[in-house]
Amino acid sequence: MTSSGPPSSGALTAAAKKTPLHAVHAGLGARFTDFAGWSMPVRYTSELAEHRAVRTAAGIFDLSHMGEIEVSGPEAARALDHALVNEPSKTAVGRARYSMLVHETGGVLDDLVVYRLAETEYLIVANAGNAQIVCSTLRDRIDGYAATIRDASSDWALIAVQGPRSAAIVGAATEADLALLKYYGITPMRLADQDVLLARTGYTGEDGFEIYCRAEAAPSIWQAISSIGASHGLLPCGLACRDTLRLEAGMPLYGQEITIRTTPFDAGQGRVVVFGKPGGFVGEQALLAHRAAGPARVLVGLTTTGQRAPRHGYAVLDPDTGETVGEVTSGALSPALGYPIAMAYLAADRQEPGTKVLVDIRGSRVDATVVPLPFYHR
Repeated sequence: MTSSGPPSSGALTAAAKKTPLHAVHAGLGARFTDFAGWSMPVRYTSELAEHRAVRTAAGIFDLSHMGEIEVSGPEAARALDHALVNEPSKTAVGRARYSMLVHETGGVLDDLVVYRLAETEYLIVANAGNAQIVCSTLRDRIDGYAATIRDASSDWALIAVQGPRSAAIVGAATEADLALLKYYGITPMRLADQDVLLARTGYTGEDGFEIYCRAEAAPSIWQAISSIGASHGLLPCGLACRDTLRLEAGMPLYGQEITIRTTPFDAGQGRVVVFGKPGGFVGEQALLAHRAAGPARVLVGLTTTGQRAPRHGYAVLDPDTGETVGEVTSGALSPALGYPIAMAYLAADRQEPGTKVLVDIRGSRVDATVVPLPFYHR
């Protein structure tokens, strides 16, 4: 799913891009980090408090660094069927689907959310670091179709409100009936006196909303939601807690669980691939062969003993021989569960829940067990 990325320790540069909400974050005392060339808030006070606010009340996030790409025209649906692994032509107006853009080899160039705004109009949301390659690749692939593409990222700001109190908070900012907006639905509406697109989507494992608005409207919407949310326990949240939230929810992240070196099947996302579409899609033959052969490695969940969390890149070992049988992609001490969790790629014969392995945590070999994903259920 679309992601904002894990917290980074990258040093900020003067050239780092700023979202329309940057001054708001600074006023709230946010600590900033570089992510994909953007100066983004990593936390405001405590990432643990922010994480728990989303699990028990609500959090508000600035995701304006994500890429928004508009595809429209009489053949927009057919063009996207050819360009992506799923079938956007079968998405109803006002609905969204998770999708992937793959290379001819089947490796993932990016994972996306594709919204169908009208019969011939789509909004595609790409990861911040991949927006340019997604736009240029789609432009090449829709060439010859009666469709146009536009990188509209600079026009849009994106604010997410996530958590069990999110419906009450967002609902108080609009006269629309949010009960009519189902999961993975999107609709235009007036919210906080602004014209927005409101989607019931998110990346935290909680009920929540994503508010697409014009860049100049973002500060007033943020302030309105924050004011309403204060009595509900809403907190401003940064990228650090967003990463632990999505990890608990078992959601893969581009650059961690998904890369050009992984296919949708490796990442456990084979369900999004639609074979046999009229005209096929780019990467179909490679993915057919990959599906037939079966993945050599599989993304699994791990829990470990102790308090030290596995981190990206740590080796996973056979407990009897010490042989390397996999690698951790993401890991943290779960704030909701209270013990370390991780996602890792393991050899396919190690994927059964209950399988025992070791994780090499900076030279110490720690017991780990394969468990089903996700770790957290609301």
